Amino acid sequence: MPLPLRLVSLLVATCVGALCPASPAAAADDHSLQRGLDALVAAPGGPPGVIVVLRNGDHQRVLSAGTADITTGRPLAPDDHTRTASTSKAFSGAVALSLVREHRLSLDDTIGTRLPHQPRAWRKVTLRQLLQHTSGLPDFSESPRFRGIIQADPHHHFDSRRLLDFVAGEPLRFTPGSRYRYSNSDNIAVALMAEAATGVRYENLLRREVYKPLGLRDTSLPQGWEMPEPYMHGYVVGDPSGPVDVSEAIGMSGVWASGGITSSPRDLAAFISGYAAGALTSKAVVREQRHWIPGASEPAGPGRNSAGLALFRYDTKCGVVLGHTGNTLGYTQLIAATPDGRRALTFSLTTQVNQAGNPELLAKVRAVEEDAVCSLLGTYGAERHS
Repeated sequence: MPLPLRLVSLLVATCVGALCPASPAAAADDHSLQRGLDALVAAPGGPPGVIVVLRNGDHQRVLSAGTADITTGRPLAPDDHTRTASTSKAFSGAVALSLVREHRLSLDDTIGTRLPHQPRAWRKVTLRQLLQHTSGLPDFSESPRFRGIIQADPHHHFDSRRLLDFVAGEPLRFTPGSRYRYSNSDNIAVALMAEAATGVRYENLLRREVYKPLGLRDTSLPQGWEMPEPYMHGYVVGDPSGPVDVSEAIGMSGVWASGGITSSPRDLAAFISGYAAGALTSKAVVREQRHWIPGASEPAGPGRNSAGLALFRYDTKCGVVLGHTGNTLGYTQLIAATPDGRRALTFSLTTQVNQAGNPELLAKVRAVEEDAVCSLLGTYGAERHS
């Protein structure tokens, strides 16, 4: 029988590698952040567990509250696997921008040129617009037919490369480039364009262009529903009998490049450090990537949000970080780093929190995420360049 949540609340604050910074200000910031994490776990509808990794060069601090598994009470760890949800979109951006650096793709390449089998109405949509969610593509995940299949069989195996077929008969939502609208279809198209440009499967491009250069060990793009061990369990909360474990309730083939990656906080911190700094592409492409427009990630990240190319800018009370958020059944994520990549954070919850499901809890999560940014940056001045 699951233990009561109050009996499995576990507090962790550890360092690995070299000695951690031990300034009184940093300690005070972490203490305030820990209180916020405890409050999230105790909040109505709050996650059974939350873990934050704060990385400064080779130094790493880990804070957590709650548990990775309410059945065993096991504490959360930075090498626990987790569903990354829409932070997977940053990985597809990393692949695309790496190929732009290699001149295998151009930001001005169009769907019509790279994917001529896609609907004629989409032919002028560019890679740049896909990466910045200004394409106007209808969202396949909103298709009643797609949702009906998921509801009937959450483990249904989709042909990931045919997900856009669910909306192929629909018009564009708006003229490409005219406004911002977050769409899961965008990153499916990005992955398909990468495959078309190289003749290499997207999963292999991830390994070649992202995992290997950044030294990622826990990251993969599965097709099935199983979670690799060890993993933080994801839950639906609010059931009278207690949280329901949904860690392996849905398959990943139906989200693929838009949300299917499995990783760990340790790997995610390494990824966003390199990606935000532009380690996988060129300085010229980074300048294009950081052309910011009004637009929020889903769910919204801390502070004021604006959208670049497969990257978001979060202007917080303590300074600027760049990153991405995500949410899926059982999990919510934030990954962010300073623009130079020297400092990074991951913020992982073991339940889904978004504006549609629980706006009050999302507001609390965003406030604690902002406290995490403050702990990351300390009191000695934030990274304020773009």
